[in-house]
Amino acid sequence: MAKSDKRVKITLECTECKRRNYITMKSKINDRERLEMNKYCAHERKHTVHKETR
Repeated sequence: MAKSDKRVKITLECTECKRRNYITMKSKINDRERLEMNKYCAHERKHTVHKETR
């Protein structure tokens, strides 16, 4: 069986160093706008805001 198209893979990019650090899944139905999360950036060595990229 094929996976459902309701959940998609997204990439999170650090707003300070502009590197793509995380890959995660999100629901297309429940979260229509782009995600913004506070995650740890290993390059900056601190917690920064990570935004969803296309």
